[in-house]
Amino acid sequence: MKNRAVYAEYTRARALFVILILALSGCSLPRPANPPAVYDFGPGALQTQPSLRSAPLPPLELASVKTSAALSGNAVLYRLAYADAQQLRPYTLARWSMPAAQLIEQRLRAHLSQRRAVLSPGAISLARPARAAASAPAASATQPQAILELQLALEEFSQLFESTDKSSGVLRLLVTVTERSAAGETLLAQRSFTAQLAAPTPDAAGGVRALTGAVDQVVQEVEGWLGQVEKNKSFL
Repeated sequence: MKNRAVYAEYTRARALFVILILALSGCSLPRPANPPAVYDFGPGALQTQPSLRSAPLPPLELASVKTSAALSGNAVLYRLAYADAQQLRPYTLARWSMPAAQLIEQRLRAHLSQRRAVLSPGAISLARPARAAASAPAASATQPQAILELQLALEEFSQLFESTDKSSGVLRLLVTVTERSAAGETLLAQRSFTAQLAAPTPDAAGGVRALTGAVDQVVQEVEGWLGQVEKNKSFL
C-alpha cells in the first residue's frame, strides 16, 4: 500500500511538472501579430447617374498604368515633410488590396465604361488603307479608321504629413492620349494631373480616405479633358 501511495504521489507530481512546463512554454511562444488592414477605393458608383445616360461615346483603349518600383507594391505609403520628404515609408499594419496602379486603372476603367467601351490596347481591329480596303469593303465598313488610346503613368501616391497631426493624400498622374491607326501611332495630347486632399485623421485610415478622394477627383478631370481632346480631333 505504501508503495502504491508513493507511486501515485510521484505520478501526480510528474503530471503537475509537465503541466507547468507546457504553461511556461506557451508563455514564451511568440503570439501572432495583428494582421494588416486591407484597403481599396470602395465600391464606387452603385448606379449610373441620370446625367450620364446619353449616347455612348466611341470606344477607347486603356493601357495598364505604369509606375516606379517604389510605388508598385501593395504598401500604403507616407512621407514626413517635416523630417525627410524624400523618403517613402510604408505603414506596417495597412496595405492596399492590390498595387495602387492597378486600383487606379480599375477605378478609371469603371468610370469611363459608363458611357463607352473601354478595351485593352490592340483589342480593336482597324480599317486597312484605302487600296487594301477596296478588296474587302464589307469588312472595312465595320472597322474604325482610328481609335484613341489612353496611357497613364503614376508618379506620386502617398500620404504627406506636414506635421504629426496634419496630413493629406497626394496623387500625381501623367496622362497621354495617342491615336492608333493603320498608319501607326500619333501623339495627340499629354497632361499631368495633381490632386491633394486633406486627410480626416493622421493615420493610415485617414490617408486612404484622402487618397481615394484624390483618385476620384482626378478621374473626373481626366474624363473632362479627354472629351476636349476628342472634340478637337473630331472623334465625336
